[in-house]
Amino acid sequence: MEIKVDTKKVSKNQEKEYLKAMQDEKFKGLVKKIKISEEEAKKNVVKLNDTLEELSHCQKCKGLYECQNKVNGYVYFPIVNESSLSFTYRPCKYQKEAQKEINNKNTSEKLIENARLKDIKITKNRTEVIKWIKNFYDNYNPYGFNKGLYLHGNFGTGKTFLIAALLNEIKLKYKVRVEIVYVPELLRKLKENLNAVGDNLNVLENADILLLDDIGAEKVTEWGRDEIIGTILQTRMNKGLTTFFTSNLNMDELMQTLSLTKEREDAVKAKRIMERIKYLTYDIELLGNNYREEKEK
Repeated sequence: MEIKVDTKKVSKNQEKEYLKAMQDEKFKGLVKKIKISEEEAKKNVVKLNDTLEELSHCQKCKGLYECQNKVNGYVYFPIVNESSLSFTYRPCKYQKEAQKEINNKNTSEKLIENARLKDIKITKNRTEVIKWIKNFYDNYNPYGFNKGLYLHGNFGTGKTFLIAALLNEIKLKYKVRVEIVYVPELLRKLKENLNAVGDNLNVLENADILLLDDIGAEKVTEWGRDEIIGTILQTRMNKGLTTFFTSNLNMDELMQTLSLTKEREDAVKAKRIMERIKYLTYDIELLGNNYREEKEK
């Protein structure tokens, strides 16, 4: 059975919807901006309004976590191909930032994963930490408590790479379980999936060696500080498990940072975290050139 379409009726409806849409200055501005014919605009009134709705969402949006568009992090946007109009999904600024972060992370993760002691660049400012690393490697006891390192200093000095190189060598030699986690990302992921908190904590609490990378860079909350970081450190301290930290903050600065949450100021609970860190680690400062900036030049 052939279904006949009343083209005159369709055309009349399109005309009606178009005239109504053109009373909206934003719709009129979009049509003018993309430079399409009146006929093409009439055919795509609904889709163009969808674009305007998504763009309005973007104006109020503060991040991917509150995106209201149909495809998270993307805007339904018109593209002019000669005289016809098509639509695609374009990444918003937050999606672009997230993708850039992922690309940087992938590059960084490969460097960390492949780091070895032989790759460490020996410089004057690294003398103390390299000496400590060599001593740790030579005297590591897989069956006893090995005090880790709280390595702090300015951004881009290679703190994570230095410790990762050591831990990769220890892992290869002794077949121990090593976990390296970036603290801000850990807390973000756990917050996004609260059902996985227990399993993730179990892994981090019981790893033979744990590196908590860039502690102090996260947004401090009571939950993250007390329920996550505090719980991990308390368990590892009780079990005598080797723990490392990197930070851009010295211990006094970290103490101050951990004291301040959105909810309130709590120096007592921050002090508890610091006591655990001090029990688990030696404290060394690493200052020097920003190797990341040098690589980008």
